[in-house]
Amino acid sequence: MTMGRRDRERVAEVIAEEMRGAGPREVPQRLCDAVLRLLPVSGASVSLRGDGIPVPLSASGERAAHVMEMQVSLGDGPCFEAADTGAVVAAPDLMSIRDASRWPVFAQQVAALGVRSVYALPLGHPAVCVGTLDLYRDVPGELAAEEVRTARVVAELVTDALVALPRAGSDDPDDVGRWLSPLATDHDDVYRAVGMVMAQLGVAADEALSLLRGHAFARSRTVLDLSHEVVALRTRFDDPLL
Repeated sequence: MTMGRRDRERVAEVIAEEMRGAGPREVPQRLCDAVLRLLPVSGASVSLRGDGIPVPLSASGERAAHVMEMQVSLGDGPCFEAADTGAVVAAPDLMSIRDASRWPVFAQQVAALGVRSVYALPLGHPAVCVGTLDLYRDVPGELAAEEVRTARVVAELVTDALVALPRAGSDDPDDVGRWLSPLATDHDDVYRAVGMVMAQLGVAADEALSLLRGHAFARSRTVLDLSHEVVALRTRFDDPLL
């Protein structure tokens, strides 16, 4: 059963209301705020699909942002599976054997934060996934069929809103392609750090990213935190004491 026209209009109205008066850099955050109004979830995050690593755009709060960072740091989690398959990924109970075995480390760490279930929805269309919308709940259990339909419509409208944002080369002098949220631009350091590790060790990009993830995990840090240190030259991977 598909969502009725009136229900789709209601979803569109809520998103449009949240978007009213928002500048380009505010759009990702406003989209997450709309998600919390439309669905029975405690958190949401939006990310773009990058080269080997998701680029977080926005999150509904600190915990949602941290859960997204966990996936980035581990290179594993629902958002990776949704991006790879182009299908909705549901983990109704991260403490169950079924869901915990899919992403053991991620499930354990996220459950420790009080997040019990996760849904990841691909953004884009079946042939091309441009990112994911991740939904987090404090309680275990599946979303109702109607709620899943609503989530799919939300993902469609989120994609439309992101695609409509201005890009580099815009005629707007106040834009200059800098519409991405601070969370996204902050992740530029991850790519800089990958390049620096490549130069320091003479390795390929995928190996440099794996090394960053491994060292971050060993130190109970996020890849973003470690990347800041690498870019600031406080940490070098060619240091024998590392």
